[in-house]
Amino acid sequence: MVQEPDIAPEPETEDDDAYALSPRTIAAILEAVEAGARETLVALMEPLHAADIADMLEQIDAADRAALIRLYDREFDGEILTELDEGIREEVIRILKPEVLAEAVRELDSDDVVDLLEDLEAEQRDSILGALTDRDRLAIEQSLEFPDYSAGRLMQREVVMAPEHWTVGEAIDYMRATEDLPDQFYHVILVDPRMKPVGKVALGKLMSSPRPVKLSDITDASFHVIPVTRPEADVAYAFNQYHLISAPVVDENERLVGVITIDDAMMVLDEEHEEDILRLAGVGEESSLSDTALETTRQRFPWLAVNLATAILASLVIAQFEAAIAQITALAVLMPIVASMGGNAGTQSLTVAVRALATRDLTGSNAWRVIRREAAVGLIMGVAFAVVMGIVGLIWFGSTTLGWVIFAAMIINMLAAALAGIGIPIVLEKLRVDPALASGTFVTTVTDVVGFFAFLGLASAVLL
Repeated sequence: MVQEPDIAPEPETEDDDAYALSPRTIAAILEAVEAGARETLVALMEPLHAADIADMLEQIDAADRAALIRLYDREFDGEILTELDEGIREEVIRILKPEVLAEAVRELDSDDVVDLLEDLEAEQRDSILGALTDRDRLAIEQSLEFPDYSAGRLMQREVVMAPEHWTVGEAIDYMRATEDLPDQFYHVILVDPRMKPVGKVALGKLMSSPRPVKLSDITDASFHVIPVTRPEADVAYAFNQYHLISAPVVDENERLVGVITIDDAMMVLDEEHEEDILRLAGVGEESSLSDTALETTRQRFPWLAVNLATAILASLVIAQFEAAIAQITALAVLMPIVASMGGNAGTQSLTVAVRALATRDLTGSNAWRVIRREAAVGLIMGVAFAVVMGIVGLIWFGSTTLGWVIFAAMIINMLAAALAGIGIPIVLEKLRVDPALASGTFVTTVTDVVGFFAFLGLASAVLL
């Protein structure tokens, strides 16, 4: 007989992070798992949101995670699976009993099931599909036939629709009588006899209108239809650009096949932003805290190898001025400053450019204006910091000529950095290469090579 420990989560204090799962709650849950106290575990987990449970599963080690899942057993909610990191999700699915997994998946909307199945092995995918009803399985299999990262993969099949000639009263009566409405929806989609969407009515407008009013008279002014093959990045942009809450998805014959809601579109935006940040840092777009040391090494090694190659290129430039550095030791002291300032300035312009390209704020129509602005900013900052470094060079080494050399080199490199930071991402975008993936290496190379060459070249010409 298992003794149930008297464990209860302590109330949060002002010191706790807002909305973060309390470490005391996690400790209490792990203590219940260690004691094998299932009733206590269920009581502790019951108030938690699926996202918080997913965060906890990602934070604890593999052994505790497996023990918790096995003890929690049939209480496991399918929503938890949708919130988990992909690597941890596959591990959790392997641990769950087939009947528990089947029940968890049945509770999910079709878009969540598709997202769940996309990255699973064939055996795991077949196991989950086998747990669905024939109708649901057919819908999921059809969705999986659409291209990866398309609207067809993102949409959910559960749609609330009504004929365009219906009244408010007819729509309300229909929804009250229907037992399989989606758990959450925001619009009723109006369709013509050919199942072509012709408008949508917000639930708030529907519920506030008299019963005799025709649905076609209270449709939203903003109505956008999304082709099923449209890339999900374009879908997310449309939702963000036009402030959409939901939008119907149509097939090649313009017939209604599903709907995309704002939570799915914002998830895509979040993933796009996360990928850009990871790529800019050169750590791989799928990096996660749950990755093993070998997986993390495999993701980061190629980018460090590229950086090594560019560092060697910069060193070759320095080697051309070896004699000058040997005669004037001040050059060795000051040249890292020139390169470092250029690198930081280039990174600032690069970050702005990559973000603007991702949000489509930087386009062919305003590219030259933005390039001129960044060049002007680089020139202004170059002059400002050149004055500072010129004075530093004069006071530090007592050489007016050296002060002028670093003054000129700083201006040249800051201008080059600004142009490289904005120009390289634009060129890569035109070449259909992800700017977030490759820009950082090129910008660093430009600022290092230009900085060293300008400073050492001017010093050799003027001081020797």
